[in-house]
Amino acid sequence: MPRFSIIIPVYNRPGEISDLLESLAAQTVKNFEVVITEDGSTIPCRDVCDRYAGKIAIRYYEQENIGRSPARNNSMEKATGDYFVFFDSDCVIPPDYFATLAQELDAAPLDCFGGPDAAHDSFSDMQKAINFAMTSFLTTGGIRGGKASLEKFTPRTFNMGFSRKVYETVGGFREMFSEDIDMSKRIEAAGFTTGLIRSCPVYHKRRLSFRKFFRQVHVFGMSRITLKLLYPGSLKPVHALPACFVIGLIALIVAGIFVSPWFLAPIGVYAVALFVSALLSTRSLKVALMSVPAAFIQLTGYGTGFIKAFFTKIILGKGRDIEEEIAVRKGR
Repeated sequence: MPRFSIIIPVYNRPGEISDLLESLAAQTVKNFEVVITEDGSTIPCRDVCDRYAGKIAIRYYEQENIGRSPARNNSMEKATGDYFVFFDSDCVIPPDYFATLAQELDAAPLDCFGGPDAAHDSFSDMQKAINFAMTSFLTTGGIRGGKASLEKFTPRTFNMGFSRKVYETVGGFREMFSEDIDMSKRIEAAGFTTGLIRSCPVYHKRRLSFRKFFRQVHVFGMSRITLKLLYPGSLKPVHALPACFVIGLIALIVAGIFVSPWFLAPIGVYAVALFVSALLSTRSLKVALMSVPAAFIQLTGYGTGFIKAFFTKIILGKGRDIEEEIAVRKGR
């Protein structure tokens, strides 16, 4: 029996699945099975999965387009491993991931775990810039598994795992934005142990354009208020920082236009700090230059989503129906 069952939901991503499965086939230890559920894709990846059937233990299933959480739950129902490990379809896994994971869990057992994400050398400059924006302490406060963090680490489904016992106790994912944070909160409330395994990163491709990136983080900001409604004590000061950034940015721009250009200086200083930090971490001038607008998009996208949801759901009281908050999400 495999020790790990890799759970992957897929929606119209055959190219990404090919890269992910190729990285799994290259693992130094293959103590796992792969369970893929296709969520009503119009461009299925069955043929891609069939190509790897002789290289790794893999099973492929299909369902109607009802969401990534039901897709994960479907795969978990059919999985046989002691641990369920979750990757997004746009991830590539380092070759020693499962060898390292097994060693870490043997040395310090955890009920639930997660790891950081990074950008592979083969990724595009855009992907590397967006990765910087999502992982830098200067933008997200290091909450995605960095060495320094303003918030307790919370596993996310691009690189997350938990034991079969957790699944049998807590149940599956609920279909909502930030469903991984919701699951982590439920696991914590059930008394299970959760930890970060820094030595098990994944390479996360992320979005391919600033427009799609803005839309993604805007939804993340809105979902933070949904989580606040579900878990009243979950909202921390760090989560409001992007909203404060948006308000401060607007105030500085207005003051710079109508009062004095010197009010724009803090924006310039922050941009320089982002550039220097990105240059030191990526060793690429082009990526560092692209990281500055990526960081501003990350903060303004998340901040405006947070403000919008806070106003509509908290101030106006239009988001207090929890059943509505966890209703099936149809769109992509």
